[in-house]
Amino acid sequence: MELKLALKVDDLDNVATIFANGIVDGAKVEVRDKKGNMEEITVHGDVPYGHKIALCDIKKGEHIMKYGESIGAASSDIKKGDYVHIHNLEALRGRGDLEGGNQ
Repeated sequence: MELKLALKVDDLDNVATIFANGIVDGAKVEVRDKKGNMEEITVHGDVPYGHKIALCDIKKGEHIMKYGESIGAASSDIKKGDYVHIHNLEALRGRGDLEGGNQ
């Protein structure tokens, strides 16, 4: 059986990056972190190679953390295992309408 792997890079991360092809709704992936911890997560939705899944439930407005940094905020509630991308992630950097958004 082919290993379907996702990586959590930083302890602060609430998403992991998929490093496998053929991840479809209901697939199970093995999430690993830098400490060697492993967790199996069932994926909701089809997720392309290199894209993200949620490691826990994320409420609307909460920061999406990848590589220990905020990459945006959840634009809707996200469940553990959900595909995280532009349909449920709102970028916060480079926006002039937010205080501090000119980073």
